[in-house]
This record gives sequence, structure tokens and C-alpha cells, in this order.
Amino acid sequence: MKFPILLPNIFNHPFTYESSIDLKLGDYVEVPFGKSKITGVVWDEFEKNNNKTFKIKKVLRKLDVTPLKKNTIKFLNWFSEYNIIPKGMALKLILLSSHAIENKELSSYDNFKSEIKNTSIKLTKDQIKAYEEMISNNQNFRVHVLQGTTGSGKTLVYFEALKNLIKQGYQGLILLPEIGLTGQFEKKFNEYFGFNAAVWHSGVSKKKKELIWSGISNGEVKVIIGARSSLFLPFKNLGMIIVDEEHDQSFKQDEGVTYNARDMAISRASFENIPVNLVTAVPSIETFENIQKGKYFLSRLTERYKNASLPNYEIIDLNKTKLEKQSWLSDKIIEKVNFHLERKDQVLFFLNRRGFSPHALCKNCLTSYSCPNCTINLVYHKNKNNLLCHYCGFKTDLKRDCSKEGECNFVFSGPGVERISEEVKKKFPNKEVEIFSSDTMNKKDSSSKLERIINNQTEILVGTQLISKGFHFPSLNCIIVVDIDLSANGNDLRGAEKNLQLYHQLSGRAGRTGKPATVYFQTYNNNKNMILEITNKNPDIFLKRELEIRKKNKLPPYQRFISLIMTGENQKKLEKEAYDFKNYLENKIEGNILGPVEAPIFRLKRNFRVRFLIRGSKSMKLQNAIAKSVPKYKFSKGIKLSVDVDPINFN
Repeated sequence: MKFPILLPNIFNHPFTYESSIDLKLGDYVEVPFGKSKITGVVWDEFEKNNNKTFKIKKVLRKLDVTPLKKNTIKFLNWFSEYNIIPKGMALKLILLSSHAIENKELSSYDNFKSEIKNTSIKLTKDQIKAYEEMISNNQNFRVHVLQGTTGSGKTLVYFEALKNLIKQGYQGLILLPEIGLTGQFEKKFNEYFGFNAAVWHSGVSKKKKELIWSGISNGEVKVIIGARSSLFLPFKNLGMIIVDEEHDQSFKQDEGVTYNARDMAISRASFENIPVNLVTAVPSIETFENIQKGKYFLSRLTERYKNASLPNYEIIDLNKTKLEKQSWLSDKIIEKVNFHLERKDQVLFFLNRRGFSPHALCKNCLTSYSCPNCTINLVYHKNKNNLLCHYCGFKTDLKRDCSKEGECNFVFSGPGVERISEEVKKKFPNKEVEIFSSDTMNKKDSSSKLERIINNQTEILVGTQLISKGFHFPSLNCIIVVDIDLSANGNDLRGAEKNLQLYHQLSGRAGRTGKPATVYFQTYNNNKNMILEITNKNPDIFLKRELEIRKKNKLPPYQRFISLIMTGENQKKLEKEAYDFKNYLENKIEGNILGPVEAPIFRLKRNFRVRFLIRGSKSMKLQNAIAKSVPKYKFSKGIKLSVDVDPINFN
């Protein structure tokens, strides 16, 4: 008997195989492919006949794995069509290194046994109301948004909703935007439920991933706390998806197979016919628009847990206070920090820039050091004493022969968190200072660092936006935004929305246990409206106005954007090919093709980059037209095309 078998590779169709084994839709099999053996899945339709005769190979064996559900197969087919990627690459997201993991002995999953304990935590009236709204239709697909002030106890509400489903035998998925959050979150989960959730992200060992994958597939593992890739695990009986911090840009996968995990979570919930809960303090503009249209249900938590008050805001005008040479902290700020330290408050200096300095310049030969592989400055990291590219990872020593004489004599322009940390240590020599960034907090000792921060043994933090992502620091009551002007600049169409979300999240780290807290903004900008807008207790005012601007200018969420990026090592050849490709596309797509233009980062990882932006209606017409047209165009050797549906970054 013949069967369509989809393989985890770049093909957009299944292959036909023969087998005497009784195979059903979703069964995992091992088949010969070329000279190797490969894992595949029995798919829902055969490859379209291309009138070629070919020898049909036989399925080698059926694997001892719970079959992939019909609804999951439908979701993967839709995912492939929406994001314009081959079906085989969608299947690859489900598998583990292109393999399915066969069932293990039941005792292997003992660490994940879901015996729920009775908790003594009582919900507030607001939380009970939100919880009841969240579970009002828990057996069918619906999108429910839980919008709550930072520190209002949103997590407890969805924990309670999830508990009900686990008791009924369902599985749950909690998506988090940042793997740095999982440790603290895992602990909170265990305290509430009394058992261990499985944690899934790139830092989990291969052996543990194999155990979790098989446990999810056979239903022995009940809850996953994971980064965006956990959305593609082969759940046997998924009952609810929770997307925490749904607004976070980190849910967008920008490399390889591009997709937005929040949007795909909503889609998967739709195919599974289960509820999906989006949790946030400030919704993304897309989510806010769907709330306004009545497409998404909304619950609000307006009070912080245990009636803790939101922080106050204070603007420090740098035009009125002179900064010392090579200093980024005003005397006024030092005075404020001393006041807070005397009260045993923890202090955070916030600057969203890693390293010591973004520019290294020789004052003799005036050479500014940029990456040899990318059109981007090398960032000086003083802790490692090297220059580093944050895009391709290129590293080089600081020692350079000067074209004038001897070695280069460097000056560093602009601060990063290392430089601010150095200044903080000079100003507060007796205080324990810790840098909180992806360079320092994704290490083996990060859990012990977190413990010291939580216990207020670390008195001063210097952090990037990583610190804004859901951490709970009980003693943090003073935040200094070192350079608000830095994030206010730029031409990102989502810039205003990102700032609103970032500073609401950031300020939400302060004053969580009831003590008075203040966020201080240092600025040279005389127009204070921007700061007042992004700190307004009611973000809906800002979001409504932003929606009006988007509608007027035909921007997302009112139109679909699809970004096409062509890359190649030869600049002239690439630019010529880009114009040829645009001429080819113009009559085949019902959309407005903008470009080609040089990408803002024109050279990345040794390849030049040219961008197109296609604007069109919010339907699948654009995707279908691109998917149909692009494979028929023969690109010159060395030139590649990548497609990004609903782009968030425009680098």
C-alpha cells in the first residue's frame, strides 16, 4: 500500500513510499532517503503527480511514538502557507534534531508527576473576577487577554485557570519571552502547584530534551514552561496555551524559519480548539486592535498585589545640571540614589546597551573600528578586553598598529552598561554592584546572582532591557533611566509602541512590595510629553492614538507587510539582480512593492543585503502569490532570498 510521508527538509510536499505495515495519519516512520535513513510522518495528502515515473521505496519501520494529531498536521500545513516556508521545514520544528523520540519506561517521567497540592494563596476580588472570565469557556477556542498593572498578580490568575485543566488530564503550555526568566518562574510554579513543570529552551541538554519530547508526545509530561520553540512540541492532549508578556518582541523568530510565536500560538489554539490566554501590562498594537474590535475577550487587573502603589516619576533635566567630563550621571541623580540607599532600597541604573562603549576611535589616526563582516561598529567590552560584533560574533583584540605611529591610542565614545557600572562603583565604592545583561545573566552562576539580588545583598544593579522582563526584586524601589533620549531616537515604525511597553515593564520592577518607589529619567529633551505619555497609568490612551496614526498611514495592523531580503557577496551583482527580481514580481502580486533599497545593516556576516517591503491587504493572497511566483524565478549563483511575514525589525 502507498503512503504520503513528509520528511523534515526543504521540500514542500510529501514523498510516496510503500509499506505492508498498517500505517495511519500522523504515524512516525523511518524511511530510506538517498543513502541515509530519515524520520518522516504519514501526511494528509500525496505529492502532486508530476508525470514522472520513479521507483517507490519501502518504509523501513514504524516508530514507537504516539502519532502526531490530525489537528497538529493541519496547523503545520497552515503555518507553512502563512509564513511561506516548505512543509518539510515546518515538520522539522516539531522534531528534535530531525528525529522523533520513541517512548521510554514510565518511571523515566517520575520527576514530572503532576500531583497538585492544595495552595493557601487567596485571590483578590479582582483576580477572582478575571479568573472566572478566563475559564468561562474553557472547552473551545477563544483568545482571552489578561491585562494587568505590573505586579497585580496576573500569574496567579492563569495558574489557577491552568490548575483546573491539569486536574482534568489536559496538558498546558506557558510561553515566556526570555530564557533568563525560566529559573525564577520554574520555582514560582513549583511553589504553587507542588510539582515540576518541564522547561524547554536552547540551554536544556539534549538528553533532557529527549525525555521531555517523548513525555509530551505520550501525555506523561503535563506542563511545559518554554521559549518560542516549545510551541511546536507534539502535545498529546493540549488544553490551554498561555503567552506571558505577549507584547514582547522576543516572540519573533528572525533567523532561519521566521515566525511570530504569539501569533502562531493563537493559530495553534484555533486548530486544537482550545483557549489561549495573552498576558500583558501593555498589549501589543495588534492585540489592542483585536480587543477594540471585540475579537478578543479582555479582563483587567487595575490594582497591584497587596495594594502596592505604582512608582512615582521624576524628570532630571540635564540642561540644568552640568555633567563632569566622561560622566553620565548627574549630581542630582547621585543625591537621589544616596537617599534611596540610606532607606535600604535597591537601585537600578538602566541603559539598553551592552558592553563598555559602542564606538572605539583612535585619536591619532582617527580610525573608527567596525566589523569586517558587517556594516556595524564593534562594541568595546572592557570586562573581556576585546572588540565584539553583536551581530556576527566577530571578536578582535584592542591592540592595533596605528597608521601614524606606534599603537592606536583609543578614545571611547558613548556609554554601555560596563561603563556606567564603572562610574557607579567609583561613586558608591562600598556598595555591591552587579551588571544585569545577557552577557552576565545567561551563565552558570546566574541563579546564585539572582538569589543575591532578590535578597538585597546586591545593592545596585546596572541593567539592559533584559531586567524589564518579568523579574521580581522585592527591594527594588529606585530606577534611573540613564539616557531616555537614546531610545527616543530612530526611524522604527514600532518605536513608540516598543518604548511604551519597555518603560511600563521597567517601572513595574519597582515598588512591588509596598514601599514608595521612584523612576528617574535623565534627559536633554525639553519636550517632556514623550516621557509623560509612556508613563501614563492608562496605556490605552497612547495605544488608541497610535492606532489612529497606523490606520491613517495604512500601516500594520491595517495592512499586511512582507519583507523580502536578498543577500549575496557581490554588491553590484546583487543590486542588478534585485531590480530584475522586482520587475519579475510586479505583475504577479496584488500588492505595493517598495524597494529595492540597501538594508540599514547593509552588510551582515560577509553578505550584502537588499530589502523589499510588500504591502497588501490582510488576507492570504500575498503569501499565496509569493509562494507561487518565487520558486519559478531562477536566482543567480550565490544570491539567496529570505522572506519575513509580519516583520517587527527592519534591520
